[in-house]
Amino acid sequence: GGILVKSNKKTKIPTPTWHAPWKLTTVLSSHLGWVRSVAFDPTNDMFATGGADRVIKIWDLAKASVGANDALKITLTGHVSPVRGLAFSEKHPYLFSAGEDKQVKCWDLETNQVIRHYHGHLSGVFCLALHPTLDILVTGGRDAVARVWDMRSKQQIHCLTGHDHTVGALLTKSTDPQVITGSHDTTVKLWDLAAGKCRSTLTHHKKSIRAMVQPSFENTFMSGAADCLKKWQGKDGRFLKSFTGHKSVINAMALNDDGVLVSGGDNGSLNFWDYKTGHCFQETSTVAQPGSLADAENGIFASQFDLTGTRLVTCEADKTVKIWKQEDDASELTHPIDMVAWRKKCLKEAKQRY
Repeated sequence: GGILVKSNKKTKIPTPTWHAPWKLTTVLSSHLGWVRSVAFDPTNDMFATGGADRVIKIWDLAKASVGANDALKITLTGHVSPVRGLAFSEKHPYLFSAGEDKQVKCWDLETNQVIRHYHGHLSGVFCLALHPTLDILVTGGRDAVARVWDMRSKQQIHCLTGHDHTVGALLTKSTDPQVITGSHDTTVKLWDLAAGKCRSTLTHHKKSIRAMVQPSFENTFMSGAADCLKKWQGKDGRFLKSFTGHKSVINAMALNDDGVLVSGGDNGSLNFWDYKTGHCFQETSTVAQPGSLADAENGIFASQFDLTGTRLVTCEADKTVKIWKQEDDASELTHPIDMVAWRKKCLKEAKQRY
């Protein structure tokens, strides 16, 4: 029967969408430790960052974007360990935070007080996500489970067990599977929220998953690990594509509505990808603040686009928060897509199976 070999004639080379390159515009230094988490509020007026200095800082986005001195609105204290997860509620004036001190807190932003605690994690909490339509929150942590909480009553609804190691990343959706977890055991699990049971486990990654992200414009999601970034079908977790080439531990990913995907590495590397095709259109790295240790303090821990998708905020190991934006005067003429290299990469990957 002979071995069936794919011939190169059949490999279709997808044409990547052109995106302008991104550049660093502002550096905010106020945290006294690594900055580990970031969240934007639903009005896009402000964003919050949480750090290893145990505080949450709330920034005015417009002022922060131009580097104004009064960009910092308020500093919230209450955690006793690094703050690893943050999320603003869409419906209430609440900010949720999770930390390595096993605590999950709900802050009332009108009084800046903690009004609720969600008690039950046995170890540090590494990620936190709010459900888009129901009043529940999901937290994942070093106790290898994701816990689903009723926001109002503070009761634990489910404890999603099955991972063998820290749950490092979480996604929530309004359609099934409503909870997706990525873990340091290298697997992604899709959960049936009503039953509190695992629907399927995706074992393609070879390294710990510390970041996941999903677009607003289609039902897919990405998981990121040191081996590669992988794109999956949102409904059933079917594997779609690997984005290869970012050789670093991936701590953070962000995605905007234009289909720009950013992956941030533990070594300070930032890669910008076209989400549709997986074309990496920019590889850059962040610059550690003067006075910090060049290698040790070059690292990106969290990243998020603002709601317009025109500003990118990265949280870093040099204790700064950095804001990036696209270059205004770039065009397809000044920064053309390297189609030759892209073609070569596509053909090479067509020969590999995964």
